[in-house]
Amino acid sequence: MPSLFDPIQLGAIHAPNRILMAPLTRGRATKEAVPTDLMIDYYTQRASAGLIISEATGISREGLGWPFAPGLWTDEQIEHWKPVVDSVHAAGGKIMVQMWHMGRQVHSSVIGGQPVSSSATATAGQAHTYDGKQDFEVARPLELDEIPRLLADYEHATRNALRAGFDGVQIHGANGYLLDQFLRDNANLRDDRYGGSIENRIRLMREVTERVAGVAGADRTSIRLSPNGDSQGVDDSNPAPLFTAAAKALDEIGIAFLELREPGPDGTFGRTEVPKLSPAIRQVFSKPLVLNSDYTTVEEAQVVLDNGTADAIAFGRTFLANPDLPARLRTGAPLNPGNPRTWYSQGPEGYIDYPFLETATAE
Repeated sequence: MPSLFDPIQLGAIHAPNRILMAPLTRGRATKEAVPTDLMIDYYTQRASAGLIISEATGISREGLGWPFAPGLWTDEQIEHWKPVVDSVHAAGGKIMVQMWHMGRQVHSSVIGGQPVSSSATATAGQAHTYDGKQDFEVARPLELDEIPRLLADYEHATRNALRAGFDGVQIHGANGYLLDQFLRDNANLRDDRYGGSIENRIRLMREVTERVAGVAGADRTSIRLSPNGDSQGVDDSNPAPLFTAAAKALDEIGIAFLELREPGPDGTFGRTEVPKLSPAIRQVFSKPLVLNSDYTTVEEAQVVLDNGTADAIAFGRTFLANPDLPARLRTGAPLNPGNPRTWYSQGPEGYIDYPFLETATAE
């Protein structure tokens, strides 16, 4: 069986190890969703990952409601992503962008209009905005005649990602965001061809993936799903048949790899008693399967590589505080503790100032 430190082919992307950097929202762009120079250092520091999956990046203003998150719908955004990608490549790394439409998980004060979703629903709780936390609003359902425009937004962002030099694109279909709102039946109350049956509810995911793959190539396209348990109020009454059908459809498209975020009952960020569906998905998805959520040690990760459930692991919060995570895992070195207070703050603190192993050793 392969180890975490063996190379893997992810479609057209050759990853030198199986330690992927999961997408991690950090909020260091501008209010115009333009990447900043700090992001050059941040991603370059983590270039030893087998593959970096960037923080979630908006495909449009409509879809991006997180304060200071980056986008990929304007020329200015593309131009400021280029030095980030170029620097990662110069350091020997690979990086793909995760493309984001948040659906109902936004606030009108950020996006400038009413949120959209599969149906007229709202998320419980409050949204992060530039004016502090505000109650989530009821979304309006996307009309059938708006779907072509949404697909065009995904295509436009994909073309922009290629212009910026990214090695590939990952579609964010997880965590209760727009595509997840179409997939799962407690958020999708439609009675048209995008609602009701499983075949209908996976339709938008399939159409988005086909459109993105048609531009980037299926071998440079990925998607992230969260098949087990509630994600920001989005859930399904019978997830196993839904997500195995989704995985089978993605396999037919031939995407490079599928990433699953699967929390467990003891997770530090999201907990659920719903069993993990990766073993069932493994039976219908033939390309590399990447697992994520609360993996922090080599031993934990190696178990799912050894039993064949996963081909690689996407590490999340451990990469925040440990830019040289592959080296630390390989040598068994201690991990830097993270500082949640700085996860979404602006500035370098808790972003680019975590020590590398050799620096910590020298001290």
